[in-house]
Amino acid sequence: MASRRTLALAGLATPFITGHANAQAQRLRWAHVYEVNEPYHTEALWAAQQFRERTGGKFNIEVFAASALGNEPQINQGLTLGTIDIIYTGVAFAGASFRAMSISHAPYALRDYAHFEAYKRSDLHRELIAGYDAQTRHHALALTYYGDRMVTANKNIMTPADMRGLKLRVPQAPSFLMFARAVGANATPIAFAEVYLALQNGTVDAQENPLPTIQAKKFHEVQSHIVLTAHITDSLLSIVSGTAWRRMNAAEQGMLGEILAQAAARCGTAIRSQEGELAGWFRTQGKTVVEPDRAAFRAACVPLHNIDAGWSRAQYDRLQAL
Repeated sequence: MASRRTLALAGLATPFITGHANAQAQRLRWAHVYEVNEPYHTEALWAAQQFRERTGGKFNIEVFAASALGNEPQINQGLTLGTIDIIYTGVAFAGASFRAMSISHAPYALRDYAHFEAYKRSDLHRELIAGYDAQTRHHALALTYYGDRMVTANKNIMTPADMRGLKLRVPQAPSFLMFARAVGANATPIAFAEVYLALQNGTVDAQENPLPTIQAKKFHEVQSHIVLTAHITDSLLSIVSGTAWRRMNAAEQGMLGEILAQAAARCGTAIRSQEGELAGWFRTQGKTVVEPDRAAFRAACVPLHNIDAGWSRAQYDRLQAL
Protein backbone atom coordinates (compact mmCIF):
# COMPACT_ATOMS: atom_id res chain seq x y z
CA MET A 1 0.00 0.00 0.00
CA ALA A 2 2.76 2.41 0.90
CA SER A 3 4.49 1.92 -2.45
CA ARG A 4 1.22 2.49 -4.35
CA ARG A 5 0.60 5.73 -2.44
CA THR A 6 4.20 6.85 -3.02
CA LEU A 7 3.87 6.37 -6.77
CA ALA A 8 0.56 8.20 -6.79
CA LEU A 9 2.00 11.18 -4.96
CA ALA A 10 5.05 11.24 -7.18
CA GLY A 11 2.80 11.76 -10.16
CA LEU A 12 1.44 14.93 -8.61
CA ALA A 13 4.67 16.82 -9.22
CA THR A 14 3.10 17.72 -12.55
CA PRO A 15 0.49 20.49 -12.24
CA PHE A 16 -3.11 19.97 -13.28
CA ILE A 17 -3.72 22.66 -15.89
CA THR A 18 -6.96 23.80 -17.47
CA GLY A 19 -7.17 25.17 -20.97
CA HIS A 20 -4.62 25.22 -23.78
CA ALA A 21 -1.17 26.73 -23.60
CA ASN A 22 -1.09 30.41 -24.43
CA ALA A 23 2.21 32.23 -24.67
CA GLN A 24 0.47 35.48 -23.75
CA ALA A 25 -1.31 34.13 -20.68
CA GLN A 26 -0.13 35.25 -17.26
CA ARG A 27 0.63 32.20 -15.15
CA LEU A 28 -0.85 31.89 -11.65
CA ARG A 29 0.03 28.99 -9.33
CA TRP A 30 -2.70 27.63 -7.02
CA ALA A 31 -1.46 25.26 -4.30
CA HIS A 32 -3.31 23.05 -1.83
CA VAL A 33 -2.80 19.86 0.19
CA TYR A 34 -5.85 17.84 -0.90
CA GLU A 35 -6.18 14.85 -3.21
CA VAL A 36 -7.08 15.14 -6.90
CA ASN A 37 -10.39 13.32 -6.40
CA GLU A 38 -11.63 15.67 -3.65
CA PRO A 39 -14.10 18.49 -4.38
CA TYR A 40 -11.52 21.08 -3.29
CA HIS A 41 -9.34 20.14 -6.25
CA THR A 42 -12.06 19.57 -8.83
CA GLU A 43 -13.67 22.90 -7.95
CA ALA A 44 -10.28 24.64 -8.14
CA LEU A 45 -9.93 23.27 -11.67
CA TRP A 46 -13.44 24.54 -12.48
CA ALA A 47 -12.59 27.99 -11.10
CA ALA A 48 -9.32 28.08 -13.04
CA GLN A 49 -11.12 27.29 -16.29
CA GLN A 50 -13.83 29.88 -15.58
CA PHE A 51 -11.28 32.61 -14.90
CA ARG A 52 -9.27 31.77 -17.99
CA GLU A 53 -12.35 31.82 -20.22
CA ARG A 54 -13.85 34.96 -18.72
CA THR A 55 -10.59 36.90 -19.05
CA GLY A 56 -10.17 35.82 -22.67
CA GLY A 57 -7.13 33.69 -21.86
CA LYS A 58 -5.26 36.48 -20.09
CA PHE A 59 -4.68 34.36 -16.96
CA ASN A 60 -3.74 30.69 -16.81
CA ILE A 61 -4.18 29.20 -13.32
CA GLU A 62 -2.24 25.99 -12.70
CA VAL A 63 -3.54 23.95 -9.78
CA PHE A 64 -1.02 21.91 -7.76
CA ALA A 65 -2.62 19.23 -5.57
CA ALA A 66 -1.61 16.99 -2.65
CA SER A 67 1.15 19.15 -1.13
CA ALA A 68 3.09 19.22 -4.41
CA LEU A 69 4.26 22.77 -3.56
CA GLY A 70 4.55 22.21 0.19
CA ASN A 71 2.57 21.66 3.36
CA GLU A 72 0.14 24.21 4.82
CA PRO A 73 2.71 26.48 6.52
CA GLN A 74 4.90 26.36 3.41
CA ILE A 75 2.18 27.31 0.94
CA ASN A 76 1.10 30.16 3.23
CA GLN A 77 4.69 31.36 3.23
CA GLY A 78 4.74 30.97 -0.54
CA LEU A 79 2.11 33.70 -0.86
CA THR A 80 4.47 36.16 0.81
CA LEU A 81 7.56 34.94 -1.04
CA GLY A 82 5.80 35.28 -4.37
CA THR A 83 6.29 31.63 -5.34
CA ILE A 84 2.57 30.84 -5.01
CA ASP A 85 -0.33 33.03 -6.09
CA ILE A 86 -3.47 31.34 -4.73
CA ILE A 87 -4.01 28.82 -1.94
CA TYR A 88 -6.66 26.94 -0.06
CA THR A 89 -5.78 27.07 3.62
CA GLY A 90 -7.59 26.18 6.81
CA VAL A 91 -8.75 29.08 8.96
CA ALA A 92 -6.45 27.71 11.67
CA PHE A 93 -3.43 28.33 9.42
CA ALA A 94 -4.67 31.80 8.46
CA GLY A 95 -4.87 32.35 12.22
CA ALA A 96 -1.10 31.96 12.42
CA SER A 97 -0.88 35.34 10.61
CA PHE A 98 -3.98 36.96 12.13
CA ARG A 99 -4.99 35.10 15.26
CA ALA A 100 -8.63 36.20 15.43
CA MET A 101 -9.22 34.59 12.03
CA SER A 102 -9.28 31.19 13.72
CA ILE A 103 -12.13 32.02 16.11
CA SER A 104 -14.53 29.67 14.32
CA HIS A 105 -11.97 26.89 14.67
CA ALA A 106 -12.11 26.60 18.46
CA PRO A 107 -13.59 23.17 19.27
CA TYR A 108 -17.39 23.41 19.53
CA ALA A 109 -17.31 27.19 18.98
CA LEU A 110 -19.66 26.52 16.06
CA ARG A 111 -22.72 24.50 17.00
CA ASP A 112 -23.50 23.01 13.60
CA TYR A 113 -23.58 23.68 9.86
CA ALA A 114 -26.34 26.29 10.20
CA HIS A 115 -24.16 28.20 12.66
CA PHE A 116 -21.26 28.02 10.17
CA GLU A 117 -23.47 29.46 7.42
CA ALA A 118 -24.62 32.28 9.71
CA TYR A 119 -21.00 33.07 10.56
CA LYS A 120 -20.00 33.00 6.89
CA ARG A 121 -22.63 35.65 6.11
CA SER A 122 -21.98 37.76 9.22
CA ASP A 123 -20.44 41.18 9.75
CA LEU A 124 -18.06 39.49 12.19
CA HIS A 125 -16.64 37.30 9.42
CA ARG A 126 -16.31 40.27 7.06
CA GLU A 127 -14.47 42.25 9.74
CA LEU A 128 -12.06 39.38 10.40
CA ILE A 129 -11.37 38.99 6.68
CA ALA A 130 -10.58 42.73 6.50
CA GLY A 131 -8.23 42.35 9.47
CA TYR A 132 -6.46 39.40 7.85
CA ASP A 133 -6.11 41.26 4.55
CA ALA A 134 -4.70 44.34 6.29
CA GLN A 135 -2.25 42.25 8.32
CA THR A 136 -0.93 40.15 5.44
CA ARG A 137 -1.57 42.30 2.34
CA HIS A 138 -3.15 39.21 0.78
CA HIS A 139 -6.83 38.83 -0.08
CA ALA A 140 -9.09 36.14 1.39
CA LEU A 141 -11.92 35.92 -1.14
CA ALA A 142 -14.04 32.88 -0.23
CA LEU A 143 -14.80 30.52 2.65
CA THR A 144 -15.31 26.84 1.82
CA TYR A 145 -16.98 24.36 4.17
CA TYR A 146 -14.43 21.68 5.04
CA GLY A 147 -16.60 19.52 7.28
CA ASP A 148 -17.05 18.37 10.85
CA ARG A 149 -13.79 16.96 12.15
CA MET A 150 -13.96 13.43 13.59
CA VAL A 151 -11.39 11.36 15.48
CA THR A 152 -10.05 8.05 14.16
CA ALA A 153 -8.16 5.58 16.34
CA ASN A 154 -7.61 1.89 16.97
CA LYS A 155 -9.75 1.87 20.12
CA ASN A 156 -13.22 2.78 21.26
CA ILE A 157 -13.60 6.41 22.37
CA MET A 158 -16.77 7.52 24.13
CA THR A 159 -15.62 10.37 26.41
CA PRO A 160 -12.63 12.72 26.67
CA ALA A 161 -11.15 10.41 29.31
CA ASP A 162 -10.71 7.75 26.62
CA MET A 163 -8.30 10.05 24.79
CA ARG A 164 -6.05 10.78 27.75
CA GLY A 165 -2.43 10.07 26.80
CA LEU A 166 -3.33 9.19 23.20
CA LYS A 167 -0.74 10.31 20.65
CA LEU A 168 -2.97 12.47 18.48
CA ARG A 169 -1.73 13.81 15.16
CA VAL A 170 -2.67 17.44 14.81
CA PRO A 171 -1.97 19.85 11.92
CA GLN A 172 0.82 22.38 12.33
CA ALA A 173 -1.37 25.23 13.59
CA PRO A 174 -1.79 26.53 17.15
CA SER A 175 -5.57 26.29 17.48
CA PHE A 176 -5.50 22.52 17.01
CA LEU A 177 -3.69 22.25 20.33
CA MET A 178 -6.81 23.45 22.15
CA PHE A 179 -8.71 20.24 21.42
CA ALA A 180 -5.76 18.01 22.36
CA ARG A 181 -5.28 19.93 25.61
CA ALA A 182 -8.98 19.72 26.47
CA VAL A 183 -9.11 15.92 26.15
CA GLY A 184 -5.65 15.22 27.60
CA ALA A 185 -4.17 13.82 24.38
CA ASN A 186 -0.51 14.19 23.45
CA ALA A 187 -0.55 16.52 20.43
CA THR A 188 1.88 15.45 17.71
CA PRO A 189 2.17 17.90 14.76
CA ILE A 190 2.73 16.07 11.48
CA ALA A 191 2.38 17.38 7.92
CA PHE A 192 -0.76 16.23 6.09
CA ALA A 193 1.07 14.24 3.44
CA GLU A 194 2.83 12.19 6.13
CA VAL A 195 -0.16 11.22 8.26
CA TYR A 196 -0.98 7.88 6.60
CA LEU A 197 2.50 6.47 7.22
CA ALA A 198 2.58 7.92 10.74
CA LEU A 199 -0.62 6.03 11.56
CA GLN A 200 0.57 2.90 9.81
CA ASN A 201 3.92 2.90 11.64
CA GLY A 202 2.46 3.76 15.03
CA THR A 203 4.21 7.11 15.26
CA VAL A 204 0.80 8.40 16.31
CA ASP A 205 -2.24 6.54 17.66
CA ALA A 206 -4.99 8.71 16.22
CA GLN A 207 -5.82 11.65 13.96
CA GLU A 208 -8.83 13.89 13.32
CA ASN A 209 -10.38 15.08 10.06
CA PRO A 210 -13.78 15.28 8.36
CA LEU A 211 -15.23 12.03 7.00
CA PRO A 212 -14.64 12.92 3.31
CA THR A 213 -10.97 13.60 4.05
CA ILE A 214 -10.62 10.37 6.05
CA GLN A 215 -11.92 8.50 3.01
CA ALA A 216 -9.87 10.44 0.43
CA LYS A 217 -6.63 10.07 2.41
CA LYS A 218 -7.47 6.40 3.15
CA PHE A 219 -6.86 6.83 6.88
CA HIS A 220 -9.52 4.17 7.51
CA GLU A 221 -7.13 1.59 6.06
CA VAL A 222 -4.88 2.00 9.10
CA GLN A 223 -7.47 2.86 11.79
CA SER A 224 -10.25 0.62 13.09
CA HIS A 225 -12.57 3.15 14.80
CA ILE A 226 -14.19 6.31 13.48
CA VAL A 227 -15.48 8.45 16.33
CA LEU A 228 -18.15 11.03 15.42
CA THR A 229 -16.98 13.78 17.76
CA ALA A 230 -17.74 16.66 15.32
CA HIS A 231 -15.48 18.72 17.55
CA ILE A 232 -14.59 21.39 14.94
CA THR A 233 -16.79 22.62 12.11
CA ASP A 234 -13.90 23.50 9.85
CA SER A 235 -13.48 25.69 6.78
CA LEU A 236 -10.91 26.76 4.21
CA LEU A 237 -10.10 30.20 2.90
CA SER A 238 -9.32 30.84 -0.76
CA ILE A 239 -6.53 33.43 -0.61
CA VAL A 240 -4.89 35.37 -3.43
CA SER A 241 -1.46 36.90 -2.83
CA GLY A 242 -1.14 40.67 -2.85
CA THR A 243 1.35 40.41 -5.71
CA ALA A 244 -1.04 38.44 -7.91
CA TRP A 245 -3.94 40.72 -6.96
CA ARG A 246 -2.07 43.79 -8.17
CA ARG A 247 -1.58 42.16 -11.57
CA MET A 248 -5.35 42.30 -12.11
CA ASN A 249 -7.56 45.27 -12.88
CA ALA A 250 -10.67 45.97 -10.79
CA ALA A 251 -12.98 44.05 -13.11
CA GLU A 252 -10.71 40.98 -13.04
CA GLN A 253 -10.44 41.16 -9.25
CA GLY A 254 -14.22 41.23 -8.92
CA MET A 255 -14.55 38.40 -11.41
CA LEU A 256 -12.07 36.20 -9.54
CA GLY A 257 -13.80 36.86 -6.22
CA GLU A 258 -17.15 35.90 -7.73
CA ILE A 259 -15.76 32.70 -9.26
CA LEU A 260 -14.02 31.62 -6.05
CA ALA A 261 -17.23 32.21 -4.08
CA GLN A 262 -19.14 30.06 -6.57
CA ALA A 263 -16.51 27.32 -6.33
CA ALA A 264 -16.72 27.44 -2.52
CA ALA A 265 -20.49 27.02 -2.61
CA ARG A 266 -20.25 24.12 -5.07
CA CYS A 267 -17.58 22.45 -2.96
CA GLY A 268 -19.57 22.87 0.27
CA THR A 269 -22.61 21.22 -1.31
CA ALA A 270 -20.50 18.23 -2.37
CA ILE A 271 -18.88 17.87 1.05
CA ARG A 272 -22.23 18.05 2.85
CA SER A 273 -23.57 15.31 0.58
CA GLN A 274 -20.58 13.08 1.26
CA GLU A 275 -20.82 13.62 5.02
CA GLY A 276 -24.39 12.36 4.97
CA GLU A 277 -23.37 9.07 3.38
CA LEU A 278 -19.94 8.20 4.72
CA ALA A 279 -20.71 6.90 8.21
CA GLY A 280 -22.69 4.10 6.57
CA TRP A 281 -19.98 3.55 3.97
CA PHE A 282 -17.30 3.15 6.63
CA ARG A 283 -19.46 0.51 8.33
CA THR A 284 -19.57 -1.45 5.05
CA GLN A 285 -15.75 -1.35 5.10
CA GLY A 286 -15.74 -3.14 8.43
CA LYS A 287 -14.97 -0.04 10.50
CA THR A 288 -16.46 0.58 13.94
CA VAL A 289 -18.33 3.88 13.81
CA VAL A 290 -18.76 5.29 17.31
CA GLU A 291 -21.29 7.89 18.45
CA PRO A 292 -19.56 9.34 21.53
CA ASP A 293 -20.84 11.56 24.33
CA ARG A 294 -20.52 14.88 22.49
CA ALA A 295 -21.86 16.82 25.46
CA ALA A 296 -18.92 15.58 27.53
CA PHE A 297 -16.46 16.58 24.80
CA ARG A 298 -18.04 20.01 24.48
CA ALA A 299 -17.94 20.53 28.25
CA ALA A 300 -14.21 19.77 28.23
CA CYS A 301 -13.46 22.18 25.39
CA VAL A 302 -15.58 25.29 26.03
CA PRO A 303 -13.65 26.49 29.14
CA LEU A 304 -10.53 26.91 26.98
CA HIS A 305 -12.18 29.08 24.30
CA ASN A 306 -11.10 32.44 25.69
CA ILE A 307 -7.77 31.62 27.32
CA ASP A 308 -5.01 33.37 25.35
CA ALA A 309 -7.10 32.71 22.26
CA GLY A 310 -6.21 35.63 20.01
CA TRP A 311 -9.74 37.02 19.74
CA SER A 312 -11.62 39.31 22.06
CA ARG A 313 -14.42 38.25 24.36
CA ALA A 314 -16.69 40.62 22.45
CA GLN A 315 -15.89 38.85 19.17
CA TYR A 316 -16.52 35.47 20.79
CA ASP A 317 -19.85 36.60 22.20
CA ARG A 318 -20.88 37.89 18.78
CA LEU A 319 -20.04 34.50 17.27
CA GLN A 320 -22.09 32.67 19.88
CA ALA A 321 -25.04 35.03 19.40
CA LEU A 322 -25.36 34.26 15.68
